[in-house]
Amino acid sequence: MILLCDPRVAAVPGVDDGEPLVDLRDLPELRLDSRAADPAGAYARLRQPVVDRLLTAQRALPDGLRLLIVEGYRPYQAQLDIFTGYQEELRRAHPDWSPERLYRETTKFVSPVEVAPHSTGGAVDLTLCTADGVELDMGTAVDATPEASDNACFTAASSIGPDARRHRQIMVAALRGAGLVNYPTEWWHWSYGDRYWALLTGAPHTRYGPV
Repeated sequence: MILLCDPRVAAVPGVDDGEPLVDLRDLPELRLDSRAADPAGAYARLRQPVVDRLLTAQRALPDGLRLLIVEGYRPYQAQLDIFTGYQEELRRAHPDWSPERLYRETTKFVSPVEVAPHSTGGAVDLTLCTADGVELDMGTAVDATPEASDNACFTAASSIGPDARRHRQIMVAALRGAGLVNYPTEWWHWSYGDRYWALLTGAPHTRYGPV
């Protein structure tokens, strides 16, 4: 399992091809959830090629299922706040952990700001729902931490029920088929064009840098 703290991620050359951010609130084809909404509407924005791939993935889903988008672009300060907040939570819970382990465990849930996929506009948190917007059982809530879920948030977790496992497999097949990559500690997190995507796909550089 490659984590976002892996030096190979940061070593990927950064290039930005200038693709614009698209506001999903203007795109009725994709259902947008408001749980991560921010006053500036950053959560609703993604790079155009990412949106195109999400639409491709949605067309590959079984009849009656849709993608439910939770969060796209995340500004630098918001990313930093989440990272430091979770790191402090783990520090209090595990005062015996070394700084190295604390950092590594933190990155299982939230990316260091210097390589953060969400801050490029190329990453999306999402789940599956019915045509009426009812969320499917995915084994854990979106944004469940490894600590709280006993690692059931890991995409390949074996501790979840058969329905949740099947739903994850459906989502994985559709999104991978559309060219996105998953962060394996978070079943809901997918990206395209960022450093993590470039490392996993063998691309020579990123398509997107921080917005």
